[in-house]
Amino acid sequence: MTLAIVLAAGPAASLTTAAGERLADRLVGQWRRAGASDVRVAADLSELAALVAGATGPVLLSGADLVAHTAVLKHVATSPVGPTVALVLTDPPAPGQVPVREERGQVVAVGDPKGSTGVFGGVLRVGPADLPALAAAAEAAAGQVSAAGVDRVFAELAACGALAFAHRVRLLVAHRVGTPAELGAAEAAVAAVDEDKAELRLSVKERDDFFTTFFVSTWSPYVTKAAARLRLSPTAVTMISVAFAVAAAVLFGVGGRPALVAGAVLLYLGFVLDCVDGQLARYTRQFSAWGGWLDTMADRAKEYVVYAGLGYGATHAGFRYGWALAIAAMTLQTVRHMTDTWYGVLHDEAARRPRPATGDAGGLGGKLNAASTRVQADTGSVSYWLKRTVVFPIGERWALMAVAAALFGPLVALCAVLAWGTLAFAYTGALRTLRARWMRVPVVATVDAMLHRDDGPLARGLPAVRRPGPLVLAVLGALGAAALLVWALVTVHAGDRLPGWAVPLGALVLLVGGLGARAAHTGPLDWLVPAGLRAGEYLFAIAVGVAGRAPAWLIFGYVFVLTLHHYDLTARLEKRQVAPPLHSGTLGWDGRSALLAVAAFTGYASTGPITIGAYLLVVFVASVVLAWAVLPARARRAPAPVGGGGRSPG
Repeated sequence: MTLAIVLAAGPAASLTTAAGERLADRLVGQWRRAGASDVRVAADLSELAALVAGATGPVLLSGADLVAHTAVLKHVATSPVGPTVALVLTDPPAPGQVPVREERGQVVAVGDPKGSTGVFGGVLRVGPADLPALAAAAEAAAGQVSAAGVDRVFAELAACGALAFAHRVRLLVAHRVGTPAELGAAEAAVAAVDEDKAELRLSVKERDDFFTTFFVSTWSPYVTKAAARLRLSPTAVTMISVAFAVAAAVLFGVGGRPALVAGAVLLYLGFVLDCVDGQLARYTRQFSAWGGWLDTMADRAKEYVVYAGLGYGATHAGFRYGWALAIAAMTLQTVRHMTDTWYGVLHDEAARRPRPATGDAGGLGGKLNAASTRVQADTGSVSYWLKRTVVFPIGERWALMAVAAALFGPLVALCAVLAWGTLAFAYTGALRTLRARWMRVPVVATVDAMLHRDDGPLARGLPAVRRPGPLVLAVLGALGAAALLVWALVTVHAGDRLPGWAVPLGALVLLVGGLGARAAHTGPLDWLVPAGLRAGEYLFAIAVGVAGRAPAWLIFGYVFVLTLHHYDLTARLEKRQVAPPLHSGTLGWDGRSALLAVAAFTGYASTGPITIGAYLLVVFVASVVLAWAVLPARARRAPAPVGGGGRSPG
């Protein structure tokens, strides 16, 4: 049960709408329509503190001076970005209202007018973990003579260290009022906007990439509206998108101009549906942890299935190394995604910390950061779109694959993806490295490093080596795996075999990366460690497959299973979720690599990936079933806690 509280304190509590209804009473009705099952009115801050103390969360809180579309309240109540969310307006702050500064969707400063980007809108959703801080904030504000209701509560909550995510009002209307004239003007502004049409437009991301903005989002809202009328869930749309991508991959594999063109069309439509599932979730406010996880996993699985279709099609057309290109594209893209994820986490963490005090504005990294901020603010400019396109986002990747496959065939499509992907990786890697050195945020040290490194028992058992640092050790291991792969490729191409000791030696070099498992990940570039370990494991697995002359499709399949496991970890990192239930059973990158080395040394280099890959896939599927079906079902069947009003988490 979700509790909503309207704080009817201050002059606005007595305001009456044009329909003769008290503004506070109208907000009570709006909260109910927004999904709150229990709505209370608190006459003062002491009563507010008592109500919060009896809640198990989340709690929705608003002042009595708000005039807004009901959708605004519903969006705050259902926002998927974080447990605690604050409404932020662009209105100039009135006396007693709180200016805020927002970066990357996070409220990073409260009460300081310098550098403020908005004003607190008088609406909060507070997650269960922050409820004690909210109660303490209400009690502290109640003891101040100058307390200004919900604004003072928010300021005290921020002072307690609670992290709030900002919800901006776009297309809809929300204003805080203090006089009858302001109330009348705000009501007129609300009535002038069609709420449903605005919500449909809001389902499209405010900022997206070039291809998505101009070739998808111009018409995808119509599909979103139709899906809503058909009562399709976002998950159902995701699965239809997967079916389109699989069909496109099959057609790319079949080859022939008609099949390639049809595959390109299906791939484009599949990408449209990939956008629609998120738009439908935002339009219908159907958010869930499962849906977010599935969307992340499906995006990667669809793309890699298409790589497989292109690889098979190129091989079928007579090119010997079609599967090799597909493996290279998948490996490159996965390592890129690992750096993208961790850089995003790094940037979010840096936004919450004070800027480094340097006399030259942070040196080159600080100048690059300032330049990037200016370009991002200049929406619609040529530099803005170039910056968003050069990084080779998913829309551009899918468009390039579709057009290149339809016009030139699978081989050109894979080569184009690899070429642009490599350039994008070099560009983003260089700039992010410089900016990260300026930020100096030890982001890996803020999470369970061993979990996200994917360390197994071997790495966890190694002694901690503090020098030369976990990143250097991970890179050394990856370079050893790369050298083994090059050696294997040259040897096999010449018709020879690697010496029996070569793969075990490569495994020992790879395991150098495990020496940093127990070291502190406090370096400014240690956010690259997970990507380095992923690169090392993938390159080593490919080298073992090449040395054992395993079929290329089998090597692709093994690496594909590894990517599913690793994307599970990154999706959980992005969604702030705990480790998979059976994570210890995956053996870690070190354990899997050691088993591959043993298989190669004993003459089973071609069958080792089959056995280990099948085992890992079974563990992955079982972990998914446990995490999203079995354990939540048990939690729902568990008896409700006694006391605290009997409310269950909303």
